[in-house]
Amino acid sequence: MDPTPNHRTKAEYFIKGLTEGFVEASAVIAWADEVIVAATKTEDWMLDISTSAPEDRMGVLHHLHAVQGEIQPDVLAQLLAKK
Repeated sequence: MDPTPNHRTKAEYFIKGLTEGFVEASAVIAWADEVIVAATKTEDWMLDISTSAPEDRMGVLHHLHAVQGEIQPDVLAQLLAKK
């Protein structure tokens, strides 16, 4: 069973995806919406991404850099291998 990526790892995956063109901003916004629903405490980055326009790829990319935490290198490699 694959380990669940933390928010920082998933954000890094989306950063690479937006930069390399294999992820659409709308997918990142949908992810942020899901995170907000599941979160016990909403953080600013969640709201910033969630309220971004799907055509604002650079804005979404900017907000992804605000996600705090440690990247899980092995989990990130697994996510990127599945792209």
